[in-house]
Amino acid sequence: MAYSYTNAKGQKYYLHYRDVTLRGGRNQRIYYFAREIRSNALDSVPSGYKVVETKRTGMPVLKKA
Repeated sequence: MAYSYTNAKGQKYYLHYRDVTLRGGRNQRIYYFAREIRSNALDSVPSGYKVVETKRTGMPVLKKA
């Protein structure tokens, strides 16, 4: 089951990840929220992170704890 977050507006978002390669050749994992569940959904928030909501749009983002 994918981790879900419901914002103040009542919209539900699901946490996902993607592994990307940066210009210098270094690999990095990025985390993002989407309105639907996709194949790379996460079951929980990664350790060391917390979910915060942006004030202007209400979109959830991960922030280092």
